[in-house]
Amino acid sequence: MTIAYEEAVIDPAAVDAIFTKARTANSFTGEVTEEQAQAIYELTKFGPTAFNSQPLRVTYVRSADARAKLVDALMPGNRAKTAGAPLVAILSYDTDWAGHWDSFLPGYNAPKAMYDANPELAAATGNNNAHLQAGYFILAVRSLGFAAGPMTGADFGAIDEAFFPAGDQKSFLVVNIGQPGDEAWGDAKPKFSYDEVVRTV
Repeated sequence: MTIAYEEAVIDPAAVDAIFTKARTANSFTGEVTEEQAQAIYELTKFGPTAFNSQPLRVTYVRSADARAKLVDALMPGNRAKTAGAPLVAILSYDTDWAGHWDSFLPGYNAPKAMYDANPELAAATGNNNAHLQAGYFILAVRSLGFAAGPMTGADFGAIDEAFFPAGDQKSFLVVNIGQPGDEAWGDAKPKFSYDEVVRTV
């Protein structure tokens, strides 16, 4: 961990907040304002994606009716913490992300034909790059001083039916956002060491 601090170009406290001391919270308190919710995305958007495609779409769930629909689609263990979180985000990808080519990569649309001709490739690219952006989203949440609780334990088909019935978005992650609540942390989970997962060839 010493190497991480020595090599970092940001303050050690920021390294702790974003990486080394950050944990997935299981209970939440506090408030997330509209300005803070916007700031999360404004940081997220700067992370790189293929062809600058930015397929991630964020749906913030604030109303009681929408929250109830979302909670019903979650696995039982995820329901209480989501019902009580100050803010919840549904992360999805735009199924027609390539249709916005002139907006995200103006002046260079030659690669678009590849995706137009191969819907499976287009779907995979949208899905993969939105997942990449989801990582940026979590880091943005942490960098603004909040805890994130990302979850895949959900019926995403039901979420899509409730929130994206037109089929224009496909959800893949739900993220609770707020200040850590009481007993937010379980036991620290082990992380693989450098030697276990990295090789040089």
